[in-house]
Amino acid sequence: MLSRRRTGSTLCPSCGKLVGVNDEVCLNCGRKRPGMWGLTSVVRNLGRDAGFVQLVIAGNAFLYLAMLAVDPQHIQMGGLFSLGGPSQASLLRFGASGALPVFGLGRWWTVLSAGWLHAGLLHIGFNLYWIRILAPETAELYGPGRMVTLYTVSSVCGFAASSAAQLLHLGGLLTVGASAPILGLLGAMVAYSRRTGSGVVGRTAWSYAIYMIVFGFLRRGVDNAAHIGGFAGGFLAGYVLDPRQPETGNHLMGAIVCILATVAAIVASLVIPVS
Repeated sequence: MLSRRRTGSTLCPSCGKLVGVNDEVCLNCGRKRPGMWGLTSVVRNLGRDAGFVQLVIAGNAFLYLAMLAVDPQHIQMGGLFSLGGPSQASLLRFGASGALPVFGLGRWWTVLSAGWLHAGLLHIGFNLYWIRILAPETAELYGPGRMVTLYTVSSVCGFAASSAAQLLHLGGLLTVGASAPILGLLGAMVAYSRRTGSGVVGRTAWSYAIYMIVFGFLRRGVDNAAHIGGFAGGFLAGYVLDPRQPETGNHLMGAIVCILATVAAIVASLVIPVS
């Protein structure tokens, strides 16, 4: 039942010990506001990722269908990763990133929106599959709030790196896809391994990351700069957001800010004309 508890006890999200819903601090692990103002049961019922995976899947699918609907005459029918994808005009209108939007048109906010857009059926299917696997695992290591921040920071770093690389003629003019934050989650897992000494997590994350990066270099049209930038951003953010420390209310607020900033970036792309 998704309702706020105003009295009684609940489990601390960090250590799992009983605390009062209105306690200022958990006496066992030191987490501030462990009762989360009576909302811990609501968050727990959403799953390990606090509902973020469902949000990403729904948001990506909605935006993908919306891009097809606004320009149905130019749906892409050629290429493995672009088959059934939206037109270049739709991608640009909804917030694609790259050298053209960021540096040519001044649409700098697209480094936030591009990770929620996809260029084809296989593209979106492949990325959502990996998000469904990696996001809950990352949330288990860092907490759901920090996972959302890691996802967002990785996306920004990936598309900033890609846009800069395109200025050097190392890629196309537009770039989209969730692969940058996916690599970022793997980078955060490597950082977790460095922080905690968990060799299993580190080796597994490295094997997935190397596979994706090598695959990108072997196939034309893959944005390798976004992959590498996303991985680096996820690693650095994961190291700064020390997983050895319990997640706090500030981390959850940071996650909310990241989601709101992403929504604002998508809205800005739709509202501000492409000129």
